[in-house]
Amino acid sequence: MKLLVFAHTPPPHHGQSYMVELMLRGFGGDCRTRPRSAGPHPLGIECYHVNARVSKDLQDIGEFRPAKLVLLLFYCLQALWIRFRYGVENFYYVPAPGKYSALYRDWLVLGLCRPFFKRLILHWHAAGLGRWLETVGRMPARVLTWRAFRDADLFVVLSRFNRGDVQKFWPRRVAVVPNGIPDPCPQFETNVLPRRLARLAVRRALVQGRAPSEADRLAAGADADEVKVLFLGHCLREKGLFDAIEGVAGLHRRLRREGVPLRLRLLVAGSFPRAEEEAEFRALQADPEVGPLLTYLGFVSGERKEQALREADLMCFPTFYPAESFGLVIVEALAFGLPVVTTRYRSIAEVLPPEYPGVVPSRNPAAVTEALARQMWADDFVGLRRHFLNQFTLEKHLERLAAAFHRLEVDDPTDLTEFAWGWAGGRSGR
Repeated sequence: MKLLVFAHTPPPHHGQSYMVELMLRGFGGDCRTRPRSAGPHPLGIECYHVNARVSKDLQDIGEFRPAKLVLLLFYCLQALWIRFRYGVENFYYVPAPGKYSALYRDWLVLGLCRPFFKRLILHWHAAGLGRWLETVGRMPARVLTWRAFRDADLFVVLSRFNRGDVQKFWPRRVAVVPNGIPDPCPQFETNVLPRRLARLAVRRALVQGRAPSEADRLAAGADADEVKVLFLGHCLREKGLFDAIEGVAGLHRRLRREGVPLRLRLLVAGSFPRAEEEAEFRALQADPEVGPLLTYLGFVSGERKEQALREADLMCFPTFYPAESFGLVIVEALAFGLPVVTTRYRSIAEVLPPEYPGVVPSRNPAAVTEALARQMWADDFVGLRRHFLNQFTLEKHLERLAAAFHRLEVDDPTDLTEFAWGWAGGRSGR
């Protein structure tokens, strides 16, 4: 199956661009650059990539510049050249979230390119566009967006929750395919699990007034009395940064009142897309009560990200981001067996095991405090890791995605909700 992938890869680095990059690599990359001796890809997908990057950095995403229009026209011409030069009939595209400047891009690209391709595949990495059009978008935007997306041959969504939102555009088929990532922690059992168990044992001993064993102290590290909470993502209010700070500060005050001999630290990993929120965070760092609880790691990737996930005791991601659709950072936490506190917001809870105790209402710092107080004693590290291996590896993601594409090619009209997601009981965990 030949697939024209009209989507950008990092930079800028965010969940959507990262997943596009993983998909391209997983399907063998742009087949125009592969050596002829490589042969067909085992999953049967040939990708032709138009790297439709128009934003310079995170701050530039969603901002209008005339140069972006010129770039988009160039990318559309490149796509049409590939269509006729290589006989590619399938157009793969990632739609925008609910934002006018991003919708302009969709109207232009699909208006120019869609008529020349036999099949349209829309992969919805963002969520909430249907709801946004109903509640915020003006009538012309609703009409133009509906015309651009209606009757697409395949909608790929990341969760069951997201399916309801995109049904407003009358897709012919829907496949629910959760994201997956390369295993970032293959040495979990030898390098990570012993440390998690030892740190938990030391905390329990200290609270119970016992002396921790020497073996536990050595394995846990010198700072085992400090509960390290990790916030990982874009440092935005809507991503839950300030709710996480309030939640950690609230638990710190409770521990001091109750005389619990444990300390708290919030590790903040990510960049600040907006200057006003960075200024607010810097002011909190200067606060005599809250500041000592905060450590800013900046943007992390590669080994630095893996180190942050290894060394943390909890992840706190209380998001209510308007375009949030999946929560890839939670998948990364699962891979490291890291207990999570997150919000019952859209499909976020679907990523976690059913009835997971770390899920709270959004925009509720008091609930975050309560959940952190519970989850700091969570001990199902192996269960979280197993949940990742069963559901969210890159291999499973690519197999499900390729199966959805191939069923489209043979004109199978069946929706792929259960087939692609693969849950045993069909429970969302909300």
